[in-house]
Amino acid sequence: MARNKGRKNPEINSSSMADIAFLLLIFFLVTTTIANDKGLLIPLPPDPDQMEDIDIKIPERNLFKIQINSADKMLVEGEPFTADTKEIKQMIKDFVNNNGRDPLSSDNPKKAIVSLKTDRGTTQAKFIEVLDNVQAAYYEMYADRAGVTNKQWRKIIDNLKEPDNKRLYDIGRGVKDGEVEFPMNISIAEPTKIGG
Repeated sequence: MARNKGRKNPEINSSSMADIAFLLLIFFLVTTTIANDKGLLIPLPPDPDQMEDIDIKIPERNLFKIQINSADKMLVEGEPFTADTKEIKQMIKDFVNNNGRDPLSSDNPKKAIVSLKTDRGTTQAKFIEVLDNVQAAYYEMYADRAGVTNKQWRKIIDNLKEPDNKRLYDIGRGVKDGEVEFPMNISIAEPTKIGG
């Protein structure tokens, strides 16, 4: 038998493969969710060029000072602090809730200010650890005032659109006639240039 030498092998038409690959690429780009890492929820200060210089006198007793140096060592109220950072929470709660009882502590929660100052060499981990504990102290005080647990308070903050959550949020922060009686007064000072 004679073989047909003119016979060709069957080929797959690949002209549309580029189109298919492009459509798949678009599909995965559109349907893939990219995780958004949240940063610190700290309001930024206003532009210095638009601010006017105002000399504000804050009584020393209304300031709770926390300083962190470039070696991540802390001073709390001028004293070396070697305990666990979580112990700052109770110190802040005692300071803010003083209401003038101790003459060396804050007049009332509205006037109490927690001041946090760092060095340029302070690690971000230490700064965030201390800031988390400062904010946690306030959240615990708000939860106590609202009569809920700390975990419930976090859920209230996440769902403020619900009327009942808004009411509890206002109770926790002491909102009366639109004015906050129990504000979270945290002052983060510009880092000093000492340290590496």
